[in-house]
Amino acid sequence: MYNGKVEICGVNTSKLPVLSEEEKRVLFEKIQNGDKEARREFICGNLRLVLRVIHRFNNRGENVDDLFQVGCIGLIKALDNFDLSHGVKFSTYAVPMIIGEIRRYLRDNSSIRVSRSLRDIAYKALTAKEKFVSKNSREPTAEELAKALGISKEEVVFALDAILDPISLQEPVYHDGGDAVFVMDQVKDDKNIDESWLEEISLKEAMKRLTEREQHILTLRFFQGKTQMEVAKEISISQAQVSRLEKNALAHMRKYL
Repeated sequence: MYNGKVEICGVNTSKLPVLSEEEKRVLFEKIQNGDKEARREFICGNLRLVLRVIHRFNNRGENVDDLFQVGCIGLIKALDNFDLSHGVKFSTYAVPMIIGEIRRYLRDNSSIRVSRSLRDIAYKALTAKEKFVSKNSREPTAEELAKALGISKEEVVFALDAILDPISLQEPVYHDGGDAVFVMDQVKDDKNIDESWLEEISLKEAMKRLTEREQHILTLRFFQGKTQMEVAKEISISQAQVSRLEKNALAHMRKYL
């Protein structure tokens, strides 16, 4: 449900079906054999994923019906590209694709625009800067960037200053006829809620692959902040055993992640 809205795009979200992992596997195998009804059932059974994702964008002021339709496109793309041999749940695979589709929609509908030529120069300057730093272990001067790009120093400075202006993170800075590169692609945000959300989903999936005892130990150690000695006392085993179980559990999770 999105901000209390039950019917979205004519779909009663309160009555959406929920498929088990086994049901998804069976349906997916039928889809691979060209079963259109299985495809329709699979998509309907995963629409709750779309609802979960668009809830993350509820502060953008966008029409919920539009976001839902765009999210469904991402869901269908995920289905078309999913492979059971990936060894991950469909939901884990689909969520990033749904988010990506919605982000592209928000970028394409951004009201802020910068000239394409300026974006091109700015992107090329950033790329040349990265190569220069990698090769010379220092920042290049404006003259060195201008020489590498074959343009004037003034053009380089103007382009780089332009992308430092307070513009939308969804603003394209470069486009070569294919996928565009956006300002947000050039900026790292350690507090990105979408990234954190995806990491949380991955961790939960990895935790589910552990035994109950391993899950309990990791919960006590890393979510409740207890020492190995405290954990050993609580579950009545030695500290050495806690240490061994903890290392094995973390190694298992790393392998999955």
